[in-house]
Amino acid sequence: MKRFLSTTAVLLTLSGAAYADAHSSGFGDVTAETGDMFASNLIGMRIYNSENQMENDAMVADGAEQEWDDIGEINDILISTDGDVRAVILGVGGFLGIGEHDVSVSMDTIKVVREEGDSNDTFLVVTTSKEVLENAPKFERNMDAEQTEASDMDHNNSMLVLVRPQVKREGYAEVETAKMQEMTAEDIQGSYVYGAKDETVGEIDRLIMADNGKVDRVVINVGGFLGLGEKPVEVTFDELQVLKSIDGDDFRIYIDSTEEKLEALPEYQG
Repeated sequence: MKRFLSTTAVLLTLSGAAYADAHSSGFGDVTAETGDMFASNLIGMRIYNSENQMENDAMVADGAEQEWDDIGEINDILISTDGDVRAVILGVGGFLGIGEHDVSVSMDTIKVVREEGDSNDTFLVVTTSKEVLENAPKFERNMDAEQTEASDMDHNNSMLVLVRPQVKREGYAEVETAKMQEMTAEDIQGSYVYGAKDETVGEIDRLIMADNGKVDRVVINVGGFLGLGEKPVEVTFDELQVLKSIDGDDFRIYIDSTEEKLEALPEYQG
C-alpha cells in the first residue's frame, strides 16, 4: 500500500526499437499485482474505526463493518516526489458531530481488511478515537514552500501523521522492522527518545502489544522534571526509528517530533 499505480497511466502501443527504448527507460515495467490498489478506487472510500487492532489482509465476518464507526472518506492522496504515499487526506466531520474538514492520515495507520465469502468487499480500518481526530490539525492544501513546512510541523501534533525518521549516527545501524517487532520491553523500556536533532524529547514508558503478540504502540513520557509532572502520550511503533550500536547493546530511539509537539498529543489513558 505504500505505492499506488497512477490513475493517469498512459497506454502506449510500441514495437521494435521504440518499445525497447521505452522499456529501458521505465515504461511498461510495472504491472498490477494481487493486492495492489488503484488510487482512483481509494479516493472516495470510507474509512472505519475499530476498537480492535487489525492486520493487513485480515478476513472479517460478513457485516463486520456495521460494528465500526464510519469516520470519513478519502478525499485525496499525498505523494512525495520519489513516489511514496506520505498520507491519505481524510474528510472527517460527521463522526465528530462538526463540520467536515480534512486531516492527513499516515498510510501505516490504515489497514486493509477483506470480508469473508464471495462478495470480495474490501474495507479500510484504523484504530483511533474522537479525541485524537478532534485534536488533529486541519490539512491545508497551500503548497507554498514556507507554508507547507509550517503545515507539516503542525500535522506532527497528531499521532496519525508522524513518519519514521531516517537518522544516521556513526557507530550505529538501523534495526530492521522485523527485528524491531522482536524487541522486548526489557530492550527499550526506560530508553530516551530523541528528536531528529539528537535532542531528548521523552522516555519510553511502556509497550502496547497487538493481538498477534507484536509491539503495536508505544507510550512515551514527555515533559516534567525528575519524573514529576510527566505526561504519557501514545504513538505507533511504526513512527519510531531504532538504532543499535554496532559493537554493543546500546539502543537509540528517534521520532520525527519535538517535546512540545508530543506534549500537545492527548494524554494516554490506558
